[in-house]
Amino acid sequence: MGSTTLPVTLAISAAGGDVNRTSCDSLYSHRSYARVFMPLVYCVVFVVGLSGNCLALHVIWPNRKKINSTTLYSLNLVASDILFTLSLPVRIAYYAMGFHWPLGEALCKISGFIFYINTYAGVNFMTCLSVDRFVAVVLPLRFARLRKVSNVRYICVGVWLLVLAQTVPLLGMTMTKKEPDGFVTCMEYPNFDAVDHIASILIGAVFLGYVIPVVTILVCYSVLCSKLHATAKANHLTEKSGRSRKAIGVICCVSLVFVVCFSPYHIDLLQYMVRKLVSAPDCADLAAFQVSLHVTVCLMNLNSALDPFIYFFACKGYKRKILRLLKLQVSLSFSSAVRMSPEGSSKDFIDGNKIQLNSTVSERLSERRFHRHE
Repeated sequence: MGSTTLPVTLAISAAGGDVNRTSCDSLYSHRSYARVFMPLVYCVVFVVGLSGNCLALHVIWPNRKKINSTTLYSLNLVASDILFTLSLPVRIAYYAMGFHWPLGEALCKISGFIFYINTYAGVNFMTCLSVDRFVAVVLPLRFARLRKVSNVRYICVGVWLLVLAQTVPLLGMTMTKKEPDGFVTCMEYPNFDAVDHIASILIGAVFLGYVIPVVTILVCYSVLCSKLHATAKANHLTEKSGRSRKAIGVICCVSLVFVVCFSPYHIDLLQYMVRKLVSAPDCADLAAFQVSLHVTVCLMNLNSALDPFIYFFACKGYKRKILRLLKLQVSLSFSSAVRMSPEGSSKDFIDGNKIQLNSTVSERLSERRFHRHE
């Protein structure tokens, strides 16, 4: 279903860590901007991603006894997003301090481990979801056994074990480094460039961790959209109901979010590694790559905050829960306004929906009396 590129991210960091370090002091020249921009982005991801995915978990969990393959993959994706967002507070503090990590090597490894394993577990489960939908609509009989809940459980366990196996070796690496300016960086270009054939290894990792998943997702969803469109054309009632158009819209949205979030980072990584194979990038190239890496990683991790919006349009139960909460909030706001109003009372709040202030009634009575006198 696609391999994680966890080693990709950290190995990239290694690629720039000590290459011409004595003559390249501009790797963190963007610190003053990054300490504002990056914490802001990650705060949004943390708040929206955590609240939205926790709500999704709240919607899915009560129905776990009636779970199917799609729901099971979605549940794992939601769990992955929640674990990822829980790792963000320490990263937010790290970026806010200008790429300074005062918490030591062990916590750096743990935070990095959680941060990256859940990022790429999400990639794998999104790929699983695309294949599951493809099998359900296009090949419902031939590969029906792949959608059995008992088999899907094993697939989910396999995905987690695959990601875990590829991530555990990173715990043996040194993640922190004291910079000449006194800052201690965490997961920022460790000594990894000395590994033989590093550029070739990372190019291979990009293909396994990004190219295969994105091609799988786009092919599955393209065939799925074509099938839904053909079915709608053949059945006038289906076309009139608009269900196919809605399903196609959700599919296009999912595909677009995946491509927009994950493509810039991996394309950036791929082009830099190809350049390393054909030439030796200089200090300016390395500094530019460092800046672009920070920006594209932010964009990639924004995916966790966008997933809840996809759930809103794709999942009726999730949408109902959101709308119910919004109605409750509006109702509470009106109730609070009535209680705080000096002219209002509890009697003014009727059936939770209609608010009739005494002052308004008094004004209308006064107007009627005035007209009678006239």
